[in-house]
Amino acid sequence: MPADLLGVEGVQLGLTATDKADAIDQCGRALLAVGAVSVEYLAAMHEREASVSTFIGEGVAIPHGTDAARAFVLRTSIVVLQFPEGVDWDGNQVTVCVGIAANGSEQVGILSALAQVLMDPAKAAELRSAADVDTVLTLLTFKENE
Repeated sequence: MPADLLGVEGVQLGLTATDKADAIDQCGRALLAVGAVSVEYLAAMHEREASVSTFIGEGVAIPHGTDAARAFVLRTSIVVLQFPEGVDWDGNQVTVCVGIAANGSEQVGILSALAQVLMDPAKAAELRSAADVDTVLTLLTFKENE
């Protein structure tokens, strides 16, 4: 995905969460902190999760808001939060949450780039166990002309 969607400030490693709701809250606060959303977006992330699970496999969930919550997106951005001890996600173990804030169809490109990493078992494992921010940035970003 383009490098302007994920910056150093959007990657948080070595976190803990008491449960799925706590992990979603942390993703929402991270999106808020990077200036991607207004505070109303955070509740919409829980609304989305209540209607359909954002677990996508390989230990990854992609919390994001409802379609109506796009009104609260200030700029398209993602955040990556790592929970090494894992979080129970309705019976699935999640170690990486990729919080997404997108206007319109921009999330398609984000999901495509993420899928490229997750379809490669070695890269997916590297993302789940990343020990530094640079590893996450290298795995998930590219320059526009690549």
